[in-house]
Amino acid sequence: MINSMTGYGEAQGEIDGVTYAVTVKAVNNRYLKAIVKLPELAAFLDKDVERLLRSKLARGTVNYALRLRDISGSSLFDIDESALQSIIEKLGCIELSGELAGSVDLGSLLNLPGVIRPTEPDEQTAERMRRKVLEISEQAIDRLKEMRATEGASLEADLKEHCSQIGHGIEQIRALGATVVQGYAKKLKKRVDDLLAHAELKLDEDALAREVAIYADRSDISEELSRLESHMQQFAQTCKGNGQAGRRLDFISQEMLREANTIASKSSDTDITRLVVDMKCRVDRIKEQVQNVE
Repeated sequence: MINSMTGYGEAQGEIDGVTYAVTVKAVNNRYLKAIVKLPELAAFLDKDVERLLRSKLARGTVNYALRLRDISGSSLFDIDESALQSIIEKLGCIELSGELAGSVDLGSLLNLPGVIRPTEPDEQTAERMRRKVLEISEQAIDRLKEMRATEGASLEADLKEHCSQIGHGIEQIRALGATVVQGYAKKLKKRVDDLLAHAELKLDEDALAREVAIYADRSDISEELSRLESHMQQFAQTCKGNGQAGRRLDFISQEMLREANTIASKSSDTDITRLVVDMKCRVDRIKEQVQNVE
């Protein structure tokens, strides 16, 4: 079964009076690109979170975000009193010199860089945070993977429908191919007879047979049809397998389009050309859909 690369998952938990909320969003990407956003208090968990993401996911741009909310009433941040005192003293000196106009409120001072800083957790607290964050992160990732699997099932159904229609087209082309050479032989014989009738010459049957044989060889598409069928069988088997199928399906769909183009170039029959155009449209649709597969 195939999985989509797009998905969303979230989870939250509480420890030591602090709520930890994780959201994980994923969109298409040829490779795995992890974008991790952590509050400064939990910045030490960056490598652990990225390692977890890479162990659980194979492809896609993954946006991970952790939010903290203190529900205990205790602060998650400290005020650097020495830095604040230094700023106040400098402002006082400026005020005495008469160069300070207006007033400065405490809230504005607290917004200055370096005045407020996150509380540094001790070793035991940091370890509890690490376990809790990784636990809820894994829950969020599992929910994202569930959404990917659901969307993957829809993708697979759509891909199977296109493959089924292509298979039907192959059967029609093969049936038409058996009569194309015969039709060409009749048209060629009629044209030659018409030309020779005025010259009162006799048709060389051996020459006609050689010309028909050359045409039959040049327009033979049986090998291309067989390879196209083989690619479709590989495509179906890959969809049924486990693991990351996106890159393999992308390669197989390119080979399918290559065979369809060769069939179109070798055949001059209008009915076959019409069927090949429809086939190429469906292969293009498959190539677009495959870009969403993990």
